[in-house]
Amino acid sequence: MTSLPANISPLRQRMIDDMRMRQLAPKTQDIYLHIVREFTRFLGRSPDTATVEDLRRYQLYLVDHGTSAVSLNHAITGLKFFFTVTLDRPELMVRMQPVRVPRILPVVLSPDEVRRLIEAAGNLKHQTALSVAYGAGLRASEVVALKVTDVDSERMTLRIEQGKGRRDRYAMLSPVLLERLRVWWRVARAQGKMPDGGWLFPGLDPLDQLSTRQLNCAIHAAAEAANIDKRVSMHTLRHYVPFRIMSGYGLAPAID
Repeated sequence: MTSLPANISPLRQRMIDDMRMRQLAPKTQDIYLHIVREFTRFLGRSPDTATVEDLRRYQLYLVDHGTSAVSLNHAITGLKFFFTVTLDRPELMVRMQPVRVPRILPVVLSPDEVRRLIEAAGNLKHQTALSVAYGAGLRASEVVALKVTDVDSERMTLRIEQGKGRRDRYAMLSPVLLERLRVWWRVARAQGKMPDGGWLFPGLDPLDQLSTRQLNCAIHAAAEAANIDKRVSMHTLRHYVPFRIMSGYGLAPAID
């Protein structure tokens, strides 16, 4: 029998195994483990001894301490996995109910603000990466995970592998965005920063991809440099695609 690391209890290891069996994303696994750890700290004893009333008190504790609706629902989801799957005690969750999340309209930039934002990005790589997020409606994690081979200039698509929900899909590629990608490809190749079949947006080491943290820092710095007085994030650019469609702007990015 394989011994467990000294800092991992059998119960924690069982939960880890349950999450791995269901192929939950590593980030989701970390979040769920953190949620159970916080509940254990509140409880003051092993979580497998919790009662329905303990869980009810914990939800009230979170509410009283100003936990947002989104974070509260995340906590409930993580605890539900632990008690329903790992402990096989779904009845313990009967008093913990998800709460309604207020609908908040996303920040929307004008075409001019988008143009200023991208032009203010520190270098061509960041400008092109932000253009992809804007033009194709991609998440930061999807942008940095792109490889050169994911660009299909004949079908005018970008292949998104293992996006949210671990699903592959295709994003539309406009002629303007394709030309921007070609310019970036030529420059990066000339500088020896883009190996064959490598990352479309490599990090400092061409063998590594640009990180989501670097991309988020780039957009925040660009927003400040462009004097855009709005809460700008990668989600801001991504949400702009459906806004353009609803507003009649079409799919082609307003970047010339």
